[in-house]
Amino acid sequence: MKGKALILARDHPVLCIAALAALATVVFVPPDAAYLGYVDAKTLACLFGILAVAGAMRNAGMLDAAALALSSRLATRRAAVFSLTGATLALSLFATNDMALVVMLPLSAAALLRARWDDLIPFTFVMQSLAANLGGMVLPFGNPQNLYLFERYEIPLQDFLAVMALPFALSVVLIALCCVAFVRGGGPEKARGLQEHASGRESAHAQSVEDERGEGAGGERGKGVAGSLAPGAAAARAVAPAVYVALFLLVVGSVLRLVPWWASTAVVVGVLAVLDRKALRQVDWGLLLTFACFFVFAGNMARIPAVEGLLAQVMEGSALMVSAATSQVISNVPAAVLLSHFTGSWQALLIGVNVGGAGTLVASLASLITFSRFCAVRKGFPRRAGLAACTPAKFVALFSAFNFAFLAVLLAASALVSG
Repeated sequence: MKGKALILARDHPVLCIAALAALATVVFVPPDAAYLGYVDAKTLACLFGILAVAGAMRNAGMLDAAALALSSRLATRRAAVFSLTGATLALSLFATNDMALVVMLPLSAAALLRARWDDLIPFTFVMQSLAANLGGMVLPFGNPQNLYLFERYEIPLQDFLAVMALPFALSVVLIALCCVAFVRGGGPEKARGLQEHASGRESAHAQSVEDERGEGAGGERGKGVAGSLAPGAAAARAVAPAVYVALFLLVVGSVLRLVPWWASTAVVVGVLAVLDRKALRQVDWGLLLTFACFFVFAGNMARIPAVEGLLAQVMEGSALMVSAATSQVISNVPAAVLLSHFTGSWQALLIGVNVGGAGTLVASLASLITFSRFCAVRKGFPRRAGLAACTPAKFVALFSAFNFAFLAVLLAASALVSG
């Protein structure tokens, strides 16, 4: 039992913290009928739909194909970093920040290892983490906290886009400048990279890195449909991409309040139960449970008079800075859930928890994915000089330097505009 608890804490640290926090508040607010109103069912349902459909797309090879198409030209070192980071940002717009990194980090490692540019992996991973965390901020379904806040405050789509346009554009510019300024442009070796991703030791390692957390497509890539259907599997694989795109648009429609969320959820479950049951099993249930726990935690905190008064006072006039600072400690998703109970300034809160995804490793779950992936790649290729030279401590230092620099610039620009 103790061993299982340790494994759970290792694999899902934020979920464990969220559960303990929720349980702690139960002491002050005993369970009653009000608990039923804590959980935002639509947010959980829409997040489930996005994760399930994105997982099915990945199992069918669609996300890898998109990544390959977006980053197929790796003529120089600078072009490699720029292309891989740009592909991550593009995927994060539609597949959520976590899913973009799960797809792109192993792909990037394979490409750079094959090109013998392993010294670029630490910097590329840092840029990809920033691209995933900050790239998804511009759309309501780009990351979990956006989805939650979009629903909680019933934000009109045009207002959401208007508020997030500046921090998003500034983030893109900063990422592009870093890719140009901090990477030497040329090199004697041409990259063979992504076009040879499917073969060789590096590709096998990329697969094993994905499988490490039980999420990888690996040997299952392209087999989601085939694994579920015996007769007619070829025909099913042919129509699956179009079906998954239609499902994704359906989920987006529910996020934008064009389709009832319960209807889109039912359709997603029904279709994937036939075409790719593995995608349903691969959904990050830990993330959904984390949301549920923080709903309870935040709901109870709002009912404790002393806490409610303190947080409401702190958030008044300082929602941007407080939300960004809180994200550094408890991560931006729980920060969004908690602080939304104490402010009506959704604009400042929305920007704060998004730019607050940059900073510490725990500021975003996606950042923890990046760190674990780097450690896995480094362990898998101990003889590569570029990887051996960057210890986990050095990676954290590199990660922190760029993340806090981005955080400072984005907060300053946002405060200047809002002020």
